[in-house]
Order: sequence, then structure tokens, then C-alpha cells
Amino acid sequence: MPSPFGLFRQARAAISLLNPDEVRTRANRPLAIGLVASTPEGYADMEDFLLPPGSPLESRELVKGVVFRAGETGAPERFHIVIYEQGVPCPANAFTFYRGDPERTVSDILNERDELDLALARRFPRFRECVVSRAIKSVAKENAMFVIATALPNVLPSLLELPWSVGEFASDTAFLTMNQVRLAFMLAAAFNKEVGYGVQKAELASIVGSAFGWRALARELIGKIPLGGGLIPKGAIAYAGTYAVGVGMERLHKMGYGQSATDRKATYDAAYQNGRQLAETAVARIRENHPQVKVT
Repeated sequence: MPSPFGLFRQARAAISLLNPDEVRTRANRPLAIGLVASTPEGYADMEDFLLPPGSPLESRELVKGVVFRAGETGAPERFHIVIYEQGVPCPANAFTFYRGDPERTVSDILNERDELDLALARRFPRFRECVVSRAIKSVAKENAMFVIATALPNVLPSLLELPWSVGEFASDTAFLTMNQVRLAFMLAAAFNKEVGYGVQKAELASIVGSAFGWRALARELIGKIPLGGGLIPKGAIAYAGTYAVGVGMERLHKMGYGQSATDRKATYDAAYQNGRQLAETAVARIRENHPQVKVT
């Protein structure tokens, strides 16, 4: 069993693979959004959708030179996103603004332009909630799948494509910690906060410290689990722990303070059930694709 100091070194080594500059670059990338409407009121509705009236000066400064009406003087020749007023014929490569269902517009844009997620969230609060929610769920899922995959490395290719190489990490704890740090950078960028080890040291210290808690929650998370014993609860724990960390950081950025102990427990308990369902689905796929492997 690795010593606590060994676990800390593994977590720190995993963290060293992260480059906050990449997150900053993604969040600060240039962005041009074109609007097409049939009336001035239509343009105003879409502009209010992107930046609601009464938005703080900081938000208004962020969108200068980003949003343009069709034919506007100074508009660029090409746009990253073009949004059409509902009822105006919309080309296949553009998006419709649904006045009665603006979240549908947000979802459509993020589904097709996911590489712009942090750039949109940083500038437009309308996109922030969805981007943050997706990031938290995505990283929580990656951590749950990693726990399952490292228990059954021979079935990894058919289980899930992970963004990291399993063999690079000496323990599951190192991967889980690293991924949570990556999530911390992403959430800070989405809320237009500074990103980096120095400016986020309090958040990161909390994440690294919680790495030791993974052993208490599931002692076998770090090692290989013969024949997949107990995969479902282990995957659920990895999902719930990561999700709870993400929600706590979201609350900190949004409200200026974290969750209470009662709220943290409620968040964890609800996420555990979702993580369990995710793990059950993954295990069912393993049983279907690898009937020779005993998975419990």
C-alpha cells in the first residue's frame, strides 16, 4: 500500500502535467458573433439574450467588438457563430434564437461549438451555467470511468475513450486529483477569474488535501481490483466526490463562499446516485462486450 507521502508525490506529479496557460488561451480566444434579424426589436431581443440589461460594466467591456448586427460597419468578414432570429430562414451552419426557449439556443451552440465553451462562458453569463454544469459532469464521469477502466485495463478500449493515458499514472488518486485541478482551472476561466497555481492556491490546496480522502472512501481505488470486484460503488464514489468538489467551487465563484456541511452532503448523496447509474451502465456494457470477464 503506498504511503501518504507517496500518494502526495503521485498527486503532485499528476498536477505538474497541467498547464493553466492552455486554459487561459482557450478562454481568451478571439470571438466574433453575428446576428441576423428582420427588425430592430429582433436584434434587441438577441442582444439582451447574450447580455441582459443591467449587466455590470465588466461584462459590457468583455463583449465590445464581439457581437455585430448584419451589415454593421466594422463587422468582420467571418464569424465564429451566427445567430438568426426565429422565423428568419437559418442556414445549416448557423443557429436559431428561440425567444421562448433561449436555453435551447445555448445548448445548440455548445453542442456544435464546444471548442468555444470557455470563451463564451467568460464573456456571456447566459452560457456560463450550462458550460460549468457540463464541465463538472464531464470531469466527474471521466474520474468514474477511470476507476473502472484501471480495474479492468484489458477492456478499456471498448469502455470509454479517456483524454489521458492510463499508464501515465501510478494510482487512481493521482488521476482523480489531477482531473479535479483541471476542473478548477476551467471553472475559474468560465467565471472570468484568474487562472493558475498561485492565484488559485486555496482551491488547489483543498483538492490536493482531499486526495487522501479517496483512500478512506474506497481503499481499493488506488490498486487493481481483480475481476472488477465492487466496480459500481467505486465508480459512484469517484463520480460523487468529483461532482461535489466541482459544485463547491462553482458556489465559491458565484457567491463568494462555499457550501455548508449539510449542503455538501446533500450534493454528494445526489451525485452518488447519478454516479451509480453511470457505473451500472458501464459495467453492463463490459458484461455485454466481454462475457468472459466476471464483473461485479
